[in-house]
Amino acid sequence: MLLAYVVFEVPNNVNSTFLIMLIAIQTYFLIRSIDKTNREIAGFLSSIKYDDFTTTYPTHGRGQSMNELYKEFNNVIKKFREIRADKEANYHYFRTIVQHVGIGLITFNKLGDIQIINSAAKKLIGIESLTNIFELSKVSAKLVESLVKLKTGGSALIELTNEGNRTQLSVYVIELVLRGEEFKLVSIQNIQSELEEKEMEAWQNLIRVLTHEIMNSVTPLSSLAATVEENLVDNIEDDVPIEKEELEDIYLAVQTIKRRSEGLIRFVSDFRNLTRIPEPKLQEIEVQKVLDHISLLLKHEIAAKNIDFRLNIQPQGLMFNIDKELIDQVLINLLQNAIHALDENSGEKMIIVNAFLNEYGRPTLTIRDNGVGIDEEALGKIFIPFFTTKKQGSGIGLSLSKQIMRKHGGAITVKSVMNEGTEFTLRF
Repeated sequence: MLLAYVVFEVPNNVNSTFLIMLIAIQTYFLIRSIDKTNREIAGFLSSIKYDDFTTTYPTHGRGQSMNELYKEFNNVIKKFREIRADKEANYHYFRTIVQHVGIGLITFNKLGDIQIINSAAKKLIGIESLTNIFELSKVSAKLVESLVKLKTGGSALIELTNEGNRTQLSVYVIELVLRGEEFKLVSIQNIQSELEEKEMEAWQNLIRVLTHEIMNSVTPLSSLAATVEENLVDNIEDDVPIEKEELEDIYLAVQTIKRRSEGLIRFVSDFRNLTRIPEPKLQEIEVQKVLDHISLLLKHEIAAKNIDFRLNIQPQGLMFNIDKELIDQVLINLLQNAIHALDENSGEKMIIVNAFLNEYGRPTLTIRDNGVGIDEEALGKIFIPFFTTKKQGSGIGLSLSKQIMRKHGGAITVKSVMNEGTEFTLRF
């Protein structure tokens, strides 16, 4: 406005030139000031981008608005410094926990590069350091194969031998995605002591049952043999012929000894059968055909006892990958148990067999009856060899069934309520 006034109202070339120069200088300093401010803003943003929070800005001598801007810059940088400090503290905190936890932990990416491996994992595996998961091949190729192939929720038992010491490791894997990159988190536990305790407990239960059964057979045999010996010695020493009545007693005693001996032989034979389960020859077979075959075998007994037998298969055409001969043995045993459980049931007798895919897509079969049930104490022992709640039972059927299911990579479980019934579940 001043330039226009001078040019038009007070023509003077000197004044006009001076004002033009003055405006040019003002424009230069204005652009320079704006450029400096922009560079400082760019530097501030760059500091945030690269986590460099050492820069500080002067809050005096730059004018009120600039002082306020720089003050806010400093506040933001201070806040970021606090956040980074908290982040680093939390990182070191969790890293310390990971390093000191008793369970072995390993994380690695798709290439096998290790991100985290704690002290427990190194100790369990028997290594000093590890940068890539494939380096464990020299320790155990099976361990590496399991870590690579296992998906989320997968687990495996790995046996390692280190300096002559055998270790059973339980490996559990979950998959994670962090910033678009896939990782696996592996937990490793030494379950050797737990396995040894369970093994010892199983041996103790087995020995307890074996000694009970053997003593039940041997004690009367010994007693009868002693009685027969005493009678014979008396007759021999007195040189008295044996009377017919005494001969009949001796004959009965010998018959009893024979029967008990045969029973003991059957018992030993059953025990031997427990150790001779063949490896399953798996094949895809329609479960309807398997159950129809078993139903036909037990049809007469089911009809004779007025049992309502129901068979449900969902979906139709459901296929099981099994050894038919071995699974037939399991199903016959479970259905026979269900039939016997209904003997004391005076009301409606019912057996329901369901075949389906469970929530994890695994083929599953249940056998449920409404019999007398199994009490809680016996429920924890029914899979122990030779334990039985039946008067004429051998006690090997359920133990045999459990071993067959394990060889199929599956499991057998049971639940029961007294006076309501029992349900066995087969998961393949």
